[in-house]
Amino acid sequence: MVLTGVIGWLAAFQLTVDDWRVLKDPAYQPPCNISPVVSCGSVMSSPQGSLFGFPNMLLGLGAFAAVAALGVAVLAGSRLHRLLWLGLNAGAVAGAVLVHWLIWQSLYELDKLCPYCMVVWVITIALVWYVTLHNLERGVIPVPARGRRALDIVLDTHWILLGAWYALIALLVLTRFWSYWSGLL
Repeated sequence: MVLTGVIGWLAAFQLTVDDWRVLKDPAYQPPCNISPVVSCGSVMSSPQGSLFGFPNMLLGLGAFAAVAALGVAVLAGSRLHRLLWLGLNAGAVAGAVLVHWLIWQSLYELDKLCPYCMVVWVITIALVWYVTLHNLERGVIPVPARGRRALDIVLDTHWILLGAWYALIALLVLTRFWSYWSGLL
């Protein structure tokens, strides 16, 4: 939680700084504008970049700070209340849903890949995966007896399943921009 919170917060912070710079100087080119495909400036300025009427990265600043703080509390020996774990899980699931919608928007509507956004994709998926597994394993989310064997299999292969999740997204990115990537070779 500390790692995902800090990395996610840093990515959201960098996007926020670049967004402010673009607001101050519309001619400013963020350093993440690397190519016609890999570019965060056009993603930030799109309607998808302010889904709730304010820049999405502000959600990341608050959410990832809370995740990091909870992670530090756990590392310091605090035992979080069940409702806090459930709230964290619900927030992580909501974040993952939003991230997957943004992945779709990046690939099939905006035709752009924002490097900092992709960091947030990776971090959010890891966060929801491991918080959910933690909650299932510890009984925060009850598992019926007949589902315990399936959970044990998932726990034993958690890194393979997470890797497959990432591989599927990487495959979507690769195939969506194949003409661009193959043109670089």
